[in-house]
Amino acid sequence: MAAQPTKNTLKFYPWHHFVLLPLALILAGYGVRRYVAVAGDDTEIAKLWFTVAALAVVGLGVLLMLRQHYALTLQDRLLRLEVRQRYFEVTGQSLRPLESQLELGQILALRFAGDAELADLTQAAIREKLSSKDIQARIQDFQFDHMRV
Repeated sequence: MAAQPTKNTLKFYPWHHFVLLPLALILAGYGVRRYVAVAGDDTEIAKLWFTVAALAVVGLGVLLMLRQHYALTLQDRLLRLEVRQRYFEVTGQSLRPLESQLELGQILALRFAGDAELADLTQAAIREKLSSKDIQARIQDFQFDHMRV
């Protein structure tokens, strides 16, 4: 029997962590450095380095914002599990058979419903194909999520 790992291993996305992010850092640094050297000149080369530096800084910002995307994806998974658990606690039945009939947005909207209305609202969302906004509009006991990022 193989030994079980005892430490949590880091998860890297190679294109993001080892290719795009380092290249964007290098390009942003180099572009800014070159632009600073010609700043104030009204030449084509100054405009070119300003454009390179600006695009590199914007690209770097986009790459850094991907971290938010990763966090929101994880939150969506956790919220799906939360709704599954609450549905089971309220009804004694699993939500899994019904999930294929619900979109992620509908499931995320159902998390705002109070326990008393969760089961009926879930059935209504499936039966009437309610949008997430329609689901939220029907909620009587709104449970706001203060922890969502």
